[in-house]
Amino acid sequence: MVSGGFSTGADKRQIALFSLCADDFGLSEGVSRGILSALAAERLSAISVMTTRPNWRAAARDLAASAHMTDLGLHLNLTLAAPLTPMPKLAPAGSLPPIADLLSAAQAGRLEEDDVCLEIAEEIAAQLYAFAVAFGRFPDFLDGHQHVHVLPGVRKALFAILQKKGLRGRLWLRDPGDHPWRILRRKIGIKKALEISKLARPFVDEAHSYGFAVNEGFSGYSAAAKRRDYAADFAHYLIAPGPAHLIMCHPGHVDDDLMRLNSKTRSREYELAFLLSSCFDECLEQHGAALGRFTGPARR
Repeated sequence: MVSGGFSTGADKRQIALFSLCADDFGLSEGVSRGILSALAAERLSAISVMTTRPNWRAAARDLAASAHMTDLGLHLNLTLAAPLTPMPKLAPAGSLPPIADLLSAAQAGRLEEDDVCLEIAEEIAAQLYAFAVAFGRFPDFLDGHQHVHVLPGVRKALFAILQKKGLRGRLWLRDPGDHPWRILRRKIGIKKALEISKLARPFVDEAHSYGFAVNEGFSGYSAAAKRRDYAADFAHYLIAPGPAHLIMCHPGHVDDDLMRLNSKTRSREYELAFLLSSCFDECLEQHGAALGRFTGPARR
């Protein structure tokens, strides 16, 4: 469980609290703008920031003005577009590998080779530094785009850098897994949720051994569909919450930059529309749930 539990501005002792985290801030101007509108409406309690995209610095300036309203995290990117540092082993042509290739390399043990692991460590350090420069501090938490932070080799490099920077106890880490019985009760995105939970188990054990707190409970995996009913999905995410539950979401406006990266991304508009609607409040009320922020050593 995340040390310190949750904090809210009101007495929520009889209500199940959860953290709602918007991923991919900085991915594109439209995504960042959508996340900022959800934050302004007080519909988020955490935002995970990409520091590798060309327009992210301008977006970070806008977010910095509202940073007091939310937990801010680093969304570690090792699978999309260009890295911040030279990576001749992992990204020889200047573009990071797709997740399928990175996963294959991790399973084959190639990410744990000394030269590759050093590349990853230097890239993690660069992304952390970029965050610190933009916000004047290190992040409250760290997770990974497409959950890359839990992969063998990546986690080895990650813990080395976090230890070197003296960040033990100063930030928490995302566990993208959950107990199988909780996943099965939600009845949504079951296959993917179970696969990632299995992959994340060693990461959680290592996080604890290094003295890092993690969330306990995770949801947000969706069923494959051309047009999702996100309100129905979200109701499933609130079922069987863990004691320090985290729900990931991906709201945003679709723009040309985003379409070039991923043409199958219209669901971001549906997520944003739900978060900004009265249906969001009604859903939380029906499930006896409320937004909360993780607190403790991660808050300074």
